[in-house]
Amino acid sequence: MIELRNVLKVYESAAGAFTALKSVNLQIARGEFVAIIGKSGSGKSTLINMITGIDRPSSGEVLVGDTALHTLSEGQMAVWRGRNLGIIFQFFQLLPALSIVENVMLPMDFCGMYTPRERRERAMMLLDQVGMADNAHKLPSAVSGGQQQRVAIARALANDPPVLIADEPTGNLDSKTADSVFRMFEQLANQGKTILMVTHDQDLARRVTRTVIIADGEVIDEYVARALPTLSEKQLIWASHNIETLSYPPGATIVHEGMPPENFYIITKGAVEIMLQQPGGSEIRVTTMGVGQYFGEIELLHGGRNLATIRAGTKTGVEVVALDRSEFTRLVTESPKTAQAIDQIAGERTAENLAARQVGEEVDHAAPPLA
Repeated sequence: MIELRNVLKVYESAAGAFTALKSVNLQIARGEFVAIIGKSGSGKSTLINMITGIDRPSSGEVLVGDTALHTLSEGQMAVWRGRNLGIIFQFFQLLPALSIVENVMLPMDFCGMYTPRERRERAMMLLDQVGMADNAHKLPSAVSGGQQQRVAIARALANDPPVLIADEPTGNLDSKTADSVFRMFEQLANQGKTILMVTHDQDLARRVTRTVIIADGEVIDEYVARALPTLSEKQLIWASHNIETLSYPPGATIVHEGMPPENFYIITKGAVEIMLQQPGGSEIRVTTMGVGQYFGEIELLHGGRNLATIRAGTKTGVEVVALDRSEFTRLVTESPKTAQAIDQIAGERTAENLAARQVGEEVDHAAPPLA
């Protein structure tokens, strides 16, 4: 639904050039509910401005649906934006002199959508959907901040756009009202809307289907950031540039027991099964690992050959991002805290593997001989 290809944005000022986005590549599928997070000045607003067409890239391409935004004139952009985007602001941006229902009708008036009668009927239907129909004829100043944000959501839906952009939509709301507004976004995503939400609220960010992390004008891989939270922003950016995405069909072997280790893997989709070979030739399954977990770290940290066979889940298959041996070694060398955290996990898994192997051997020894 949304694609950015090598988007670079440089602002020129009296103080010199400032690069806000550095060759960003990003794809967002239709129906995804995506949170965009990052520190102030990281490039979040610039990224949103590229997608809404409020600003233009210095180079690169921005595509929403089948429209190349970077090729549109200002007039074409305004018409396209009115029909295809719903934008929800932190400070609501309702026109104070218009009633609530008139605010919701305004995008339909601007784009010439629906007949005048249909506009009012649709506006009332949307206000009813967000629980504000009883306040339709009041001015925005007569209702609370949470209620104004509900009106802003209704206004954003006026022309039934496929994409909603929400810039800190809960930033000025108390936690209960913010949760209520967020649940509305979840319902809209379930109805097929593609939603991008800029937020500083980590709790809300964990509830979306996907997180895009921006740091210093670059997109950081969310799985690397979650799996290795002790890395610095600079290290996360470097790792995100160097990971390789790999996919394995159900049952495919990723790591062979007894072979030299090659990569450090983080699971991004599906699951893997950890298998141990028994002296008699049978295999036992130690555990199953899922999204956000990593494997391959034990041998890369401590040397030696792979201690187990790891296969893609027999039902799901698996997608991973991988760093090769030299890249992994560089990261843990530069980040002692990361090395320590991974080593602790590695120790726990080694003990788990040894315990599982011991149990398996005891079962083999206890089994009656074959006739």
